Amino acid sequence: MASTIPLLTTLPPISGKEDLVRSVVHRGDGMIYLPRTQVDPRQIRSAFACALHMHQPTIPAGKEGELISNLQYMFEHPYEGDNHNAPTFAWCYQRMGDFIPELVDRGLSPRIMLDYSGNLLWGLQQMGREDILEKLRRITLDERYSPYVEWLGTMWSHAVVPSTPIPDIILHIRAWQQHFLALFGEEALARVKGFSPPEMHLPNHPDTLYEYIKALRECGYRWLLVQEHSVETLEGHGLPTAQKYVPNRLVARNSRGETIEILALIKTQGSDTKLVAQMQPYHEAKGRGKQKIGGVEIPSCVTQIADGENGGVMMNEFPRDFFPVWEQVQQNPDVIGLNGTEYLEVVFSLGVKEGDLPACQALYQHKIWAKVDPHSATPEKVEAAIAELKASDHRFHMEGASWTNNISWVRGYENVLEPMNRLSAKFHAKFDPLLEKDPHLTDRSDYKQALLYNLLLQTSCFRYWGQGTWTEYAQEIYRRGEALLG
Repeated sequence: MASTIPLLTTLPPISGKEDLVRSVVHRGDGMIYLPRTQVDPRQIRSAFACALHMHQPTIPAGKEGELISNLQYMFEHPYEGDNHNAPTFAWCYQRMGDFIPELVDRGLSPRIMLDYSGNLLWGLQQMGREDILEKLRRITLDERYSPYVEWLGTMWSHAVVPSTPIPDIILHIRAWQQHFLALFGEEALARVKGFSPPEMHLPNHPDTLYEYIKALRECGYRWLLVQEHSVETLEGHGLPTAQKYVPNRLVARNSRGETIEILALIKTQGSDTKLVAQMQPYHEAKGRGKQKIGGVEIPSCVTQIADGENGGVMMNEFPRDFFPVWEQVQQNPDVIGLNGTEYLEVVFSLGVKEGDLPACQALYQHKIWAKVDPHSATPEKVEAAIAELKASDHRFHMEGASWTNNISWVRGYENVLEPMNRLSAKFHAKFDPLLEKDPHLTDRSDYKQALLYNLLLQTSCFRYWGQGTWTEYAQEIYRRGEALLG
């Protein structure tokens, strides 16, 4: 690793436009998609919604130790591991920009939700891959195609929320919004109402979850994608089958007894790219029907997300299986594809009230609140209950839950987590007092550079591949961030 801090001649647009973003994301609460797609909610028996998650981490691995995209590294080192797949990965990042226009121009009505990390968007810019970005702009901005494509917000640097320092959660969310604004404009950002958490990871510590949902609401999000095994009913049970296929109210209570909620769409089953690659949600939706909510019949919706580029099924089988589905939908229009926000618009247009929807909460919340009276809750009482539950129940934990529950993002990664928390604390100790005096400080280069390293260190990849090169990347990013903060 380099011993100096390589000069960042260009920075991603991750701060400095907070006021503009705030005004854009809160522009009206009306319908966004249904008036444009002209779907008749009464004719739908069931629906399916598919999302593609795309990510490449930023790593300090350029020729002079500069920050580059891992995709760039793959192109430059094609004989390491599976780096020979770099051209295919790049094709995967752009191909929806070809698939959607082709299907729409044939008179079909496809749907897709897109989740691109800020790291990946920046990496494509760094690599000069305007060909990819232009295809994404086409389906995002062209009125012929944009009704069929929904972008989902995410954490800018692909940070798993449960182990992200609480003050940084909203910084990731805002950074992604500002980056998206710079690439696609105000009108496109105003349509981003759903949120896709990295690794489908939902925090289950009461205070982290509360602040997470509070940040999402503050940033204009209406709904959150949630993995079925990361939530429970308010009585502490797994979700009944029927509840997984309708919108839920995700309820969070913090250690002071305050509650907040956000709408949630439930991703069923675990991490399996075949589910999207082979368009399983459509085939499952054909076997589902309407459900009654608050006395109103609404269509069920099968919701899935998968990595958009990883593995042979996404590289090869997805293009094969994506196209025929939309021809079948055209012939059988009571089972259709919808995007997440559009599905919610269908539900509410039928007369369902938000309060009629079933409620869920993060895993193990029932155990905590069975020990602590919410009306007299204090942080001390909640932490005591958590400690008691950890001691008496080997299954109980506060690490959050995701679609990869066999992997811990905490255990064994102290050499990443401790520097990560230290850098975050230093960042806030330096800049928070300054921001109180001058909120527009976020447009300064020194703030942006420090923020960048703070967010980059929280990238989940540095705690996924085990000890070695990836943890060394994290330590180098920490070194540079600490040097910038003085």
